[in-house]
Amino acid sequence: MKALDLEAVQAFILIADLKSFTRAAETLETTQSAVSLKIKRLEDRLGRRLFDRTPRLVRLSAEGNSFLDAARKLIAAHQGALGSFAVQQRRLVVGISHHIVGSELPALLRRMKDAEPGLVIEMRLASSRQTLDDFDRGALDAAIVLRHDNKRRDGDVIFEEAFGWMAAPDFAHHAGEPLRLATQAEPCSVRSMAVSALAEAGVPWTEVFVGGGIATIGAAVSAGLAVAALGRRVAPPGTVDVGRPLDLPPLPARDVVLYANVAGAQARASLRNFVAVIRASAGAPMASRKP
Repeated sequence: MKALDLEAVQAFILIADLKSFTRAAETLETTQSAVSLKIKRLEDRLGRRLFDRTPRLVRLSAEGNSFLDAARKLIAAHQGALGSFAVQQRRLVVGISHHIVGSELPALLRRMKDAEPGLVIEMRLASSRQTLDDFDRGALDAAIVLRHDNKRRDGDVIFEEAFGWMAAPDFAHHAGEPLRLATQAEPCSVRSMAVSALAEAGVPWTEVFVGGGIATIGAAVSAGLAVAALGRRVAPPGTVDVGRPLDLPPLPARDVVLYANVAGAQARASLRNFVAVIRASAGAPMASRKP
């Protein structure tokens, strides 16, 4: 058997991780047709069908799943060989709104490690406002934040985040009592969004927990202390949206926006890969849209 095309194997791993030929193509800075051709040639070389494809779904076949671990080891060995002569680690400093990353963060970091084992990621979680301020003063290579108004229209929209009134399944709310709410301290744009929606709908509420980040709010919600306005994608596992059962006002979706200032082809490639993994966690299409 002839040697395998390492670029095709890398494309195979990206498609498996991102569950999309389109996402893999953007990460590799090529076209979907070029990626499809690489996979076709890889399948012909192996004599195996690696993916089951439908118009709406891409998933590994049984044979593709069997090949995945070996493919990862092959690419890791190749990257390790190239890294033998490396004199400096690459670093990517990214600020992210803590309303954008949640329980999927370990999986996100694992995908990045598998894709670029030599990359040092410095991740800073803060409010969208603080993250954007840090980016503007040059402290970050990239910022991924929620857009809450039209004051600033630059940046690239990478997906839309849907919010819900999240609570534990056994959360008990009694009619006539104020809604027990978990929030972040002011000034938090998601807090403002939530309390404004309640005020406009005439829903009485009381703040029973003030968190210092999405993890603490998620813990309060999971413990059954309160309801919180959270992105459905990053809400703690096992929580449910109680908006409809409790007749709460709908919450608007928010654009997730990327601001970037990176120099060098490798740094830009690392950022593309990072954004691709974020998009994959959201199930969002790859093509970003300018505001």
